[in-house]
Amino acid sequence: MARLRRRDRDDGADTPSEAPTEKGQRTRRALADAALSLLSDGRGFEALSLREVTRRAGVVPAAFYRHFKDMEDLGLTIVDDCGRLLREMLREVRQARLPTDDTVRQSVMVFWMYVRANPQYFRIAANRYGRNSAMGRAIRGEVDLFVDEMAKDVRAQGTVDHLSEATLRNVCSLVVHTMLNAAVDILEATEADPAAARRLVEDFVQQVQIIFIGANAWRDAMPEETPAP
Repeated sequence: MARLRRRDRDDGADTPSEAPTEKGQRTRRALADAALSLLSDGRGFEALSLREVTRRAGVVPAAFYRHFKDMEDLGLTIVDDCGRLLREMLREVRQARLPTDDTVRQSVMVFWMYVRANPQYFRIAANRYGRNSAMGRAIRGEVDLFVDEMAKDVRAQGTVDHLSEATLRNVCSLVVHTMLNAAVDILEATEADPAAARRLVEDFVQQVQIIFIGANAWRDAMPEETPAP
């Protein structure tokens, strides 16, 4: 996936005391938040128009182009924002070199808190996008980054040296997709029933632990020898 490079652009300042970059960042954030707000109604990103996004953000359409090339550019930024910080947070947990069970539990709690604090991102990821859509490709690209980074960190821990690169990547893919599927349940959990929320966390922890238990027991099949001529 062609990843969006962040650009520091501004759209001017209304007052001399306000730094242009600060105003530009606020406008950029307002446009992304406006798109997220419109998407929370269950619509697909491709159904959004530039004019309704700028209207919801409270800016004129011309201001949009000071921050994004087009709507696809905005969509890629939203997906990038969703994944970048979460990947950094989970990487810190994995690189702390805790026992496996503690790493799993800490990772689950980080993910839980991030989903609850940023529900709009995961409502987007839960939607089904066509394989050829920009948002669909962007989301799959972020998933691949999660899988690749996890595989690298798990390999560095030295606990799954018996697994091939392909098998390790499949293990990490199972973990990442388990996390994404759990996001839907996390969003439905309410603070009114903390006991149910705790059970959900424990179920999530157990699911990931089972994946790694299976990985530790797995042995890749030896390649068949080529018969002598």
